[in-house]
Amino acid sequence: MSPFQVKDLPYAKNAVEGISEKEMEIHHDKLYVGYVNKRNEIEEALKTTDKSKAHHNYSEFRALKLEETFNADGQILHELYFQTMGPNAGVTKPSEALMKKIEESFGSLENYLEDLKAVALAARGWAVSAYEPTDGKIHNFLADFHSHGGVWGAIPILTVDVYEHAFFMDYGSDKKSYLEAWAKVINWDEVSKNFDKVTK
Repeated sequence: MSPFQVKDLPYAKNAVEGISEKEMEIHHDKLYVGYVNKRNEIEEALKTTDKSKAHHNYSEFRALKLEETFNADGQILHELYFQTMGPNAGVTKPSEALMKKIEESFGSLENYLEDLKAVALAARGWAVSAYEPTDGKIHNFLADFHSHGGVWGAIPILTVDVYEHAFFMDYGSDKKSYLEAWAKVINWDEVSKNFDKVTK
């Protein structure tokens, strides 16, 4: 059995308002599955790569390690993205503990979402909302690629994919409308669970 397994969507592909079944099918079943499969392929190749030839200009080992990071982050960020959306638009709310931290970090939930959407508009790949232990606050980080823009020690609790594959079929180049629709289907129960795990 491969070390990394594809996670099924926690809802039907047509269940999330504002994101079509076709968009969800391509995004989850092809793009996300591709990252999981490539990560497994790289892990297998690393077992037999000649580490004695490792070099910073080029080596097979270096190339595999770079792509290991890219595919691992592609897998992890997508799993968080799918997990923290849901069909119950407007039903869930942040837990008391999460809301307190959001208000401490941004002043209000409205300010937090405004900042997160602005980061997403500015990003070419991802907006990642993460708990940052060095100051004990939530920050919204920008990542143009899966493996760029991460902050060591910060733990993501919510992500939004803003690569064009996540919205172009439904919204064309109107990323702003996609983000407005996405913000309405955040599953705050799941985000709150992630926050609780991070802070325990």
